[in-house]
Amino acid sequence: MKCPFCGNAENKVIDSRISKDGKAIRRRRECLGCAKRFTTYEYVEDILPMVVKKDGRREPFDRVKIRNGVMTACEKRPISMEDMEVIVENVESACQYQEFQGGEIPSSVIGEKVMAELKALDGVAYVRFASVYRQFRDVGEFMSELKDLLSKEKK
Repeated sequence: MKCPFCGNAENKVIDSRISKDGKAIRRRRECLGCAKRFTTYEYVEDILPMVVKKDGRREPFDRVKIRNGVMTACEKRPISMEDMEVIVENVESACQYQEFQGGEIPSSVIGEKVMAELKALDGVAYVRFASVYRQFRDVGEFMSELKDLLSKEKK
């Protein structure tokens, strides 16, 4: 680890502790060259799969796209940012820890996971997301989805 002040590679760890969120190790270091102190963080490297789109293109997994879709679906609904972030984290961890052939995941699996999370949280947000994701062609398909949702809520 190079010192950010003088560039010396020699330093010692003075203090080491887990970060507030528990996802990193925070280390206080002192440079042996200039004696200045600095902080470093050590994280576990996330290995996320490549996403295979409907048209066959491949692109890296992007949690920002999932967050944007969830936020759009939840717009003007009484859903907190924390609840939306939980959905994004759940989808990301499901994609990260499930075994997918060759490190790839179909975008349809991600969309279905988002819909399942939204369905459990808020029916209106679920229908909004589903209407875009499933690309309903007419009112009949839309009504069919609403009837399924209502029948499951009654049970």
